[in-house]
Amino acid sequence: MNNIRNQNIRGLRVLVRCDLNVPINNGIVVDDFRIKKLIPTIDFLRENGAKIILITHLGQPKKKNLAYSVKPAAKRLWQLIGGRVKFISDTVGLRVEAEIRRMENGEVAVLENLRFYKGEIENSDDFSKRLSRLGDIFIQDGFGACHREHASIVGVPKILPSFPGLLLEKEIKVLSDALVLPERPLVSIIGGIKASTKIKVIKNLLEKSDYVLLGGKVANTLLTSKGIYVKDLMSSEEEELIEISKEINLFDPKLQLPIDGMMGLCNFDEEYIRIGGVGNVRNEEEIYDIGPETIEKYKAILREAKTIIWNGPLGYFEKEKFSNGTIEIAKMIGQNNHNVFSIVGGGETVEAIQKLGIEDQFDHISTGGGAMLDFISGKELPGIKALDYEN
Repeated sequence: MNNIRNQNIRGLRVLVRCDLNVPINNGIVVDDFRIKKLIPTIDFLRENGAKIILITHLGQPKKKNLAYSVKPAAKRLWQLIGGRVKFISDTVGLRVEAEIRRMENGEVAVLENLRFYKGEIENSDDFSKRLSRLGDIFIQDGFGACHREHASIVGVPKILPSFPGLLLEKEIKVLSDALVLPERPLVSIIGGIKASTKIKVIKNLLEKSDYVLLGGKVANTLLTSKGIYVKDLMSSEEEELIEISKEINLFDPKLQLPIDGMMGLCNFDEEYIRIGGVGNVRNEEEIYDIGPETIEKYKAILREAKTIIWNGPLGYFEKEKFSNGTIEIAKMIGQNNHNVFSIVGGGETVEAIQKLGIEDQFDHISTGGGAMLDFISGKELPGIKALDYEN
């Protein structure tokens, strides 16, 4: 993979695919984590005299819709790096090209949402060419989008000389080192509600980890597959997930499932909560968090860990009464940060850690959710593969 540090970029138009897909409320960015992570690459490009053109998606608009405008993210970036940032209210075209021609070395331009053009998601050759006219070289620094085969991710690198950004380099190195040559024991924690996306992740991690600890809906699915968490009625989706989960050796001693849980009613009755064993769930109940015995069991394993990879909360943490498992495990890892190298990723997991104010107690917080999962499951990410394209 080419290295941008070896290039003379002074005066060049550098087209940077970044990930400014951040939560915005009433025109204000409410979580600038991904924006801050981009700053080292911007600083490097500014110091070396490049003209920096940032392209990103935000949300999933079906067409141009200013409710999904990138402008608030551009404003927040302007605040963070002290000016010299301009927002251009379109993504491609003659007006955009004219604005870029007027840029001075060290200036930053943020273009409007890529997904306002259907050619982005369709990976249109025409849209890739129109984007490529904006830059002399291309940098991929949007790790969180690298699992997508979109025009700005895989199309542009076929046209422009392409390089990884500083953030992407760090993401690849940290995750690769943790999976290939980790300091052991390596303990992986997988939770969350998207069980369908995590079965292959668990399978790969069982081959590489010393322990895999599960929580959330993904744990419930495997408990059901194992015949421990019995439900009289299941949805077709649940039945399909159970079939997929047969790919995993459910009796692998590395696989650690909850032994108790915090039960709530399926109809989300706010008053009801019960602690019980996972084999003793009533028909009207659902397991919404790991229980106290499971927390202690997981803590005992984590105390011995030297490397930890964590993706996905261990319960329905948005509800305070079902957040204890995620909170206790997060605090425990943070307090043990001198003895362990910890990696965390996934929007909900990062959100939980941010709520606790302990981000600095983790060694690496990944900007990727789905991309991180694909990477640790052993998949080849299209956005990374594209950077090896022979121009």
